[in-house]
Amino acid sequence: MIVHLLKSKIHRAQVTAASVDYEGSLTIAEDLIEEAALFPDERILCSNMTNGARWETYVIAGPKGSGAIELNGAVAHLGKVGDRITIMSFTEIESECATGWQPRVIVLDTHNRIVNSRGI
Repeated sequence: MIVHLLKSKIHRAQVTAASVDYEGSLTIAEDLIEEAALFPDERILCSNMTNGARWETYVIAGPKGSGAIELNGAVAHLGKVGDRITIMSFTEIESECATGWQPRVIVLDTHNRIVNSRGI
């Protein structure tokens, strides 16, 4: 049997920009993508801790070290600069491997710097 489990999570990311005119996606600083074990163009689920909105989109790499967390396209209507969001990706794993599974989780401060990490 295959189960769907959390693969990666960026917790408490602070939105740094929002642009309705962009074609869509979520821009994440490249160093945060790497630390969270995400991939450019990877499908993600986001939740806005400020207003409760949830949406699905994909990752676009922003400048390394910039702290960029940018809502692009229609999702720019679901949050604003300063909102805190959680970014999640999932994977499929054989159920016998699921027991010891550890997702990669990074927790950010208000400047999108890593204050805690665990997993993978």
